[in-house]
Amino acid sequence: MLANIRIVLVNTSEPGNIGGVARAMKNMHLEHLMLVQPELFPSAKATARASGADDILARASVCQSLDEAIAGCGLVLGASARMRRLTWPQVDARQCAEKVIAEARHTPVAIVFGREHSGLTNEELERCHYLVNIPSNPAYSSLNLAAAVQVIAYELMMAAQQAQSLVSPAESTVLPQEAPATAEQMQGFFEHLFAVLAEIGFLNTEHPRKMSRRLKRLFNKAQLEKVEVNILRGILATMQKKLSE
Repeated sequence: MLANIRIVLVNTSEPGNIGGVARAMKNMHLEHLMLVQPELFPSAKATARASGADDILARASVCQSLDEAIAGCGLVLGASARMRRLTWPQVDARQCAEKVIAEARHTPVAIVFGREHSGLTNEELERCHYLVNIPSNPAYSSLNLAAAVQVIAYELMMAAQQAQSLVSPAESTVLPQEAPATAEQMQGFFEHLFAVLAEIGFLNTEHPRKMSRRLKRLFNKAQLEKVEVNILRGILATMQKKLSE
């Protein structure tokens, strides 16, 4: 289960934090580090902070976009200390771990961490199913990036151990489930949906942002399966065909 989890860092400015994250990951048996446009990597400072987790850094994938980093993932969670104007489904670190371990049996999962000083943008958050918040002292709630990853990674390891201990021999053969829609399939669906809604006059093309975010939140909460996305896109395609007749 842990092998199916990606830790994604977006636009990290301090290479030492990348090394600190690698160390936190190796402590808790996590292996897959994805770096979205880091300001400096590779770096001797990152290697020094990794303190023996050099293999995590060596295997790290440097990506040009968040879409690339989360490609193929059926569940994406974004970590953030900031509350947003638009309410997004939110979980704490322990709830996050429970959801991730349950889904990681069947699909790759990504946990996305934003920039050290500004976190994730709203647009990046829209690519996530859930917002992850680590409860802390409200008078001093800021966590270092590596510390935040360490908290989440610890909860993931504990949830994985608990899940493994609860599996009986009779349950060890898991029945196949429908595959969840991947991040890129959901993005394709949203683009198709918004195009059709604009075509029928439902979506105001001059001010589409608020409605589009609410629709993304609605469908992300449903955690659609691939076949369900195909059905919805088939409906949209039929609507477009009827409109063009």
